[in-house]
Amino acid sequence: MADRSRTTTTSGTPTRAEEPTGTEPGTPATYGKRFAALFLDWILCLLIGGVAATLTGFLAATAMRGFWAYPVLILEYGIFIGIWGQTPGMRIARIRCVAVDRDGVIGVPRALLRGLLLCLVVPPLIMGPGGRGWHDRAARSIMVHA
Repeated sequence: MADRSRTTTTSGTPTRAEEPTGTEPGTPATYGKRFAALFLDWILCLLIGGVAATLTGFLAATAMRGFWAYPVLILEYGIFIGIWGQTPGMRIARIRCVAVDRDGVIGVPRALLRGLLLCLVVPPLIMGPGGRGWHDRAARSIMVHA
């Protein structure tokens, strides 16, 4: 494990002796892990959505069955990220979603916003500093290794 003790420079400013790198907990999650987590969550949402369509008969036509995955994903994000900081897919990929402005979960309202924007597809494709998409910036969140 990396030594994370603080040292001071000649000017007296504190600096890290060694910055965390790679996949250490707390470092920004890689795009591969983020995509893997989303893929696993999407499969789960398609399965749950298919069951919901079959049980309710609403939008049960084969062509419309996939529609159900969107509200299921938004709810999954709202509940799992808002309360525990990770979805089942994120847990398997060993990443989590944390608040940028404080340590810990982002809360249900911000997680619902993040899920809604993620379903629009465009926000995650436009990445900014630190690999944060529009959905992350709007929800004031960041994906990190768990």
